[in-house]
Amino acid sequence: MGFIQWLKEEQPDVLCLQETKAHPEQLEESLVNIKGYQSCWNSGERRGYSGVACYFQKEPLQVEKNLGVEEFDREGRVLISFHENLVLLNVYFPNGQMGEERLAYKLRFYEYLINFCEELKKRYPRLVICGDFNTAHREIDLKNPKANEGRSGFLPIEREMLDRFLSYGYVDAFRYLYPEKVQYSWWSYRTRARERNAGWRIDCFYVSEKLLDDIIDCEVLDHIPGSDHCPIALYLK
Repeated sequence: MGFIQWLKEEQPDVLCLQETKAHPEQLEESLVNIKGYQSCWNSGERRGYSGVACYFQKEPLQVEKNLGVEEFDREGRVLISFHENLVLLNVYFPNGQMGEERLAYKLRFYEYLINFCEELKKRYPRLVICGDFNTAHREIDLKNPKANEGRSGFLPIEREMLDRFLSYGYVDAFRYLYPEKVQYSWWSYRTRARERNAGWRIDCFYVSEKLLDDIIDCEVLDHIPGSDHCPIALYLK
């Protein structure tokens, strides 16, 4: 099943994509303008790298594309959409595996986004932060935690950033509903890890406490192929 067919059949209210690696003008019109949806794109300056996009069934009240920090904004990592009853942040968090400089960049991004969300939450207490966090939070969130303790994506300092994020009044919606459930959202192409289900759960919905009573379910749709990631879904009242 192709992307457009899947979208038309599932009909999510909002679809968030990360690591799009494309500017909309590079894509076929049928991918950018899908009947029943309005798309919004934040593409990195560097072609073929980073980028996020959203498809909305109902046009949001407002969309912002930047955090206000040039080193982050040039990579096209965030789309912030304002809706009648919540604010949604679609985020592609940096990968820290390309060396110390990129790890430091990743940690700066976490630090800034945590503070940014805290300020935003003062005005809009119903927040959802979704996307590729590029970090597995707990040992249950990856197949081989001991073997990956020294690897970016599961470093103590990265996991501490997620601890801090959650301490500001958010819950990981999937883990909130399923404290002991083992499911993964990403598998390395290099090692054909999906065949062995040797994965990581690095794609998440962080939901502010004001929205807890609205959570119906959160799913990891690991039966859907097509990428090294699988979709995740959040259902709200």
